Amino acid sequence: MTSRRELIRRAYIDACYHEIDALKPGNVHRFADGHNMKAAEFFDSAQASSAAIADPALCIGERILAAVWATREKVGTNTNLGIVLLCAPLAKAAESGGLDLRLALNAILDGLDIEDARQAFAAIVLAQPGGLGSARRHDVANKPEVTLLEAMREAANRDMIACQYATGFADIFEGGFAAHDAAIKRGEEKMWPVVFVYLHYLSAFADSHIVRKFGKRRAEKTRRQAAAILERVKALTKGTEREKLLLAFDAELKNDGINPGTSADLTVATLFALQLNLVLHIRQVND
Repeated sequence: MTSRRELIRRAYIDACYHEIDALKPGNVHRFADGHNMKAAEFFDSAQASSAAIADPALCIGERILAAVWATREKVGTNTNLGIVLLCAPLAKAAESGGLDLRLALNAILDGLDIEDARQAFAAIVLAQPGGLGSARRHDVANKPEVTLLEAMREAANRDMIACQYATGFADIFEGGFAAHDAAIKRGEEKMWPVVFVYLHYLSAFADSHIVRKFGKRRAEKTRRQAAAILERVKALTKGTEREKLLLAFDAELKNDGINPGTSADLTVATLFALQLNLVLHIRQVND
């Protein structure tokens, strides 16, 4: 029987792969590279970071730092910091053995300590995400004085990934899951449920990565554009017409240097959580 650790590792890789396979305007995907990165680098990053993400011997901070190191050694750039920050606690939660992933995750987040913060801060510094800047309190360049959860709460109002820590991943378990479920109920297949999850995030929030690099006004403009694109894609029935519309938006964003990276990270985390729920159910039935 396949171990829980291996099932979690595979679920993580599947989530990363499905996200790259989907046509997500502004991001790197199999239809088009961008931002000096290639889709192949993201596939390689998923494989490279998967062992650390699913290693039950590591605490959350250690998983984050080890995954970022493995990615850096494999592709030499930051392709997945946000993904790793979101997926490490989800993986840990899935190891508990219970059927309620969200409940287990809340316990994991509550148990984060200063050592988790130290390791996670080191990972962020190593990854060097675009537009990071500095913070008045709990700057990642300094030695942490609070737990990782407390640091994330401090940043929650300006960063959607930090906000997930502060809210128990509410946007993922509620908005992301709902967008995926609605797409499935409409009969969407192949990459389209993933596309709709991504467009949900891009249209619901001003993407944190865009805000950091270009400011709130540009991020809000992108959000409004995505909301309009979302409704147009829903109205179209032919995949080729949908792809043409999304590729035009993709080219526009990339031409302006706009990369909605946080929306992509949240999409991966949503897919990972969905996969983990299946893993927990399968293990419960088999056990």
